[in-house]
Amino acid sequence: MNSTLKILDRLKTKYKSPKIELEYSTPFELLIATILSAQCTDKRVNSITSSLFKKHNKPEHFASMPVEKLEDLIKPTGFYKNKAKNIIACSSELIKKFNGNIPENTELLSSLPGVGRKTANVIIVECFNKPAIVVDTHVKRFSLRAGFTKQTNPVKIEFEIMNILPEEEWIFFSKAAVLHGRYVCKSKKPLCKECIVDDICPKLF
Repeated sequence: MNSTLKILDRLKTKYKSPKIELEYSTPFELLIATILSAQCTDKRVNSITSSLFKKHNKPEHFASMPVEKLEDLIKPTGFYKNKAKNIIACSSELIKKFNGNIPENTELLSSLPGVGRKTANVIIVECFNKPAIVVDTHVKRFSLRAGFTKQTNPVKIEFEIMNILPEEEWIFFSKAAVLHGRYVCKSKKPLCKECIVDDICPKLF
């Protein structure tokens, strides 16, 4: 068994049923939450969306919303002007191109304003249970340190991991690697002594 599969097996012993930490009820809600999560913690996003989604949880609600109103509603998430603009544009495009439905395809999803491949793959994996590799900042960091890739571009990392891991492992890896990078393989002070893969990780810092 190669080192990447050994590391994957170790992750499985720690993360039995890894779950996304963003709270949502529909694919559209997760799409909005994921857009809001850029440069923001999931905890803060959840604190905003818990009230936001009570009144505004469909593309129609955001497409017709004045940008200033949405900016005020999402301001605590940071970069709120750009996020508000993208959410309104994304909602409008969803209505125009997809009748308000979330497409179950990474390429179609990532064609929407404010939706990159990472955000699209979050939706594909979480809502539609389709194999994809999510590469956020935590997955990128862990993948580099653990030797899954030497790439630094998220899209190149995505496709390289797709080539080295069996397709049936993509969903698990995407969810587990996010959690492992967030809570163990931290950016400034990684908890190597507490890490389940410490003895087999090449630690390519």
